[in-house]
Amino acid sequence: MNAQQNERLTRIGPGTAGGALMRSYWQPAALVDEFDAALDPRMAQRPVKAVRLLGQDLVLFRDGDGRWGLLDRDCPHRGADLSFGRHEDDGLRCPFHGWKFAVDGRCLETPAEPMGSTLCQRVRQRCYPVLEQSGVLFAWLGPEGSAPPALPHFDCFSAPASHSFAFKGLWHCNWLQAFEVGIDPAHPSFLHRYLQDDNLDDTFGRQFRAASAGSVGGERWPMTRVMREFCSPEIRHEVVADGITRLTTLRAMTDALTHVRVTHAVFPHTFVIPLSESVTITQLHVPVDDTHTYWYSFFTSFGGALDKETMRRQRLAGVSLPDYLPLHGRHDHWGFDAEQQRTRTYLGMGEEDINRHDQWAVESMGAIQDRTREHLGSSDKVIMANRRQLLQAMATVEAGGRAPMALSAAEAAACRGPDTIDCIAPASGWETHWRAAATAKRAQADWLTAEPSPSGAAA
Repeated sequence: MNAQQNERLTRIGPGTAGGALMRSYWQPAALVDEFDAALDPRMAQRPVKAVRLLGQDLVLFRDGDGRWGLLDRDCPHRGADLSFGRHEDDGLRCPFHGWKFAVDGRCLETPAEPMGSTLCQRVRQRCYPVLEQSGVLFAWLGPEGSAPPALPHFDCFSAPASHSFAFKGLWHCNWLQAFEVGIDPAHPSFLHRYLQDDNLDDTFGRQFRAASAGSVGGERWPMTRVMREFCSPEIRHEVVADGITRLTTLRAMTDALTHVRVTHAVFPHTFVIPLSESVTITQLHVPVDDTHTYWYSFFTSFGGALDKETMRRQRLAGVSLPDYLPLHGRHDHWGFDAEQQRTRTYLGMGEEDINRHDQWAVESMGAIQDRTREHLGSSDKVIMANRRQLLQAMATVEAGGRAPMALSAAEAAACRGPDTIDCIAPASGWETHWRAAATAKRAQADWLTAEPSPSGAAA
């Protein structure tokens, strides 16, 4: 890849090709949890947050009627920072001269102006639509007056609150390298390799610790063992719908058995992967700006209700609030422990949360990876295909065309799944086996009103 292509792929600010593409989609702006006074006591009195998204500085707040407002952060009067505004029931007031704005950007008052002034009627702050969905507040930053697309009816957006949980974290790197780690099927055998396996009864909410569906000679195998012992997989990728790619990773275990891992990449920055036999993760990699990324994870259960308090507690142990900043990073060498690397994990950066493993991988590349220095192999075929798709999508949007996955309501309603599985299957007939296992998983979920195809394509 040359430097010009790398620049084009990674820049997402206003006026860039990547920025225009990213503004074709709803983007997560915050967790609803961030406005929970139990997690951030300041929210009890003042539900206001500064937000940076796609290189834009914004302020997100909730008014006295519970309506969400997302406005440009600079006051249209003289540019003061509205994230320090006075929160009032009907809007946000700039402390500089008292101008007040409603959630829809209307200027309600300009109190320093003379009696009878109509200035406030001629001023409007740019506001952005906000959509609350599955514990996350999504923002539409597309051109003013344009209609946002519909969110696909994926499992993560269809599950009830009892079976859904959302979390996030910040990485100090460009969004693309953050996303590429998730669509790389080979890396778990190394980056997430555990040298020892834990008790399978104590794996709730911990990725790669649970067992794969199926068994070897009657023995259930944890994913850690599968990844460790079979590290050179066969990788297949297939476009199953415009903007949805199924990734199938095959690890031959014996002449009779193959491990099958099916995941999906959803354009432009989402992947869907298994956490366990009954829980999936849908993770979005949202550009804060060119050098910072928030990942948002949606956990969806097809079995029983999620223990969200336990899952939240597990993950809060690795971040600081209110901004979900990782406790470890470049400043402390990501918590690297040479003794742990020798005896417990391949990387040596903790066992509880594999997000730190991914964090090291993507942050250690630099804020924006220099892809001109790469030497890609056949195991990187998905990475290469995704970059080609990104460049094509940027060209399409520049030419006035529609971006992949910028869906109409009807198209969104037809998008189901996409499904995931980790299973031990017969070497002959593995494809039939994984589809049956996926169907059986979905059959457990009484919240599913219709049985979607496990292919990842529109039903």
